[in-house]
Amino acid sequence: MPISADLIRGHTDAILLAHLIHKDSYGYEINKAIQQTSGGLYELKEATLYTAFKRLEDAGCIASYWGEEATNARRKYYRITPLGRELFGRLLEEWHITRDIIDKLLNTEAENHA
Repeated sequence: MPISADLIRGHTDAILLAHLIHKDSYGYEINKAIQQTSGGLYELKEATLYTAFKRLEDAGCIASYWGEEATNARRKYYRITPLGRELFGRLLEEWHITRDIIDKLLNTEAENHA
């Protein structure tokens, strides 16, 4: 059962930056990795993906370049910038705080320690 995109939408930038921390990549590859990592439970819509890329690039957090592929298919690759690494650190910290708050609000911590 796929989960609601609304639950993850606010974390799209962090998800993309997390992928780019490890290596430069292109949209289709990133979306496939998200699908695989989530066990098929989450997939970004193409419009959401490329809107996020544009937002992050305009903010100076990622940069793009055209890759030269052996198949003659040009792909636009993205790489994280130092500013993007800094933003990722902040977003990751925010995620940890958010997760802790939600756990408390849903009482999952009490259930897990009972």
